[in-house]
Amino acid sequence: MVARFAKSQGITLVGGGVPSRDALARALTIAPHLVAADGGADAALGFGFTPDLAVGDFDSISESAREVLGADRLHHNPDQETTDFDKVLAAVEAPLLVAVGFSGGRMDHTLAAISTMAQNPHRRLVMDTGEDLCLICPPALTLTLPAECRVSLYPLAPVRCASTGLSWATDHHLFDPLGRIGTSNAAKGGPVTLHPAGPQMLLMLPLDQLGALTDGWADAPLWPAPARAQ
Repeated sequence: MVARFAKSQGITLVGGGVPSRDALARALTIAPHLVAADGGADAALGFGFTPDLAVGDFDSISESAREVLGADRLHHNPDQETTDFDKVLAAVEAPLLVAVGFSGGRMDHTLAAISTMAQNPHRRLVMDTGEDLCLICPPALTLTLPAECRVSLYPLAPVRCASTGLSWATDHHLFDPLGRIGTSNAAKGGPVTLHPAGPQMLLMLPLDQLGALTDGWADAPLWPAPARAQ
């Protein structure tokens, strides 16, 4: 069992997908502790950032990264039924988690990361894809957004979502991945409220709204932990 790395400030999680230095630096401004998932340690070190911890089955971390981190910062988890994202989430606890390098190049990796997020709606977890901020929308969220700011909603299962402050009303729609989706909506300018009926709504915002997201999310309620969550 991997020991839990708990911090009162946010934690940045870095994977070995296709992280960028800009995304990592952006995340660390609000989540200053850094934990790598397996080969994410090499990516972080390559950008000049040294992880506080590396977690995984270590099938992709290099020997040089192991040497730099040392045994005390290497937490091996050999479980083959979970992804590196699952493993690193199970190892950390913080009021905010910002994940970079878990999406990008391979579509299967991106879908696996979204699946992991959907299984952890009880945590303040946002994924920086390098193009978007992506999270499971909490039960009630108020964000102050500029006019025409993109607000994309994508249902992972049939779900309703009441809202105010959007260009296109959502209250009367049943969203469904095989039917109506809510991508490319936009803020009118000012407060936007979102009230999904369940933890099945993915919210995507532009990267420059990270501050607005973390401000609005700080006191927002969270969904209960699913019985299967680690």
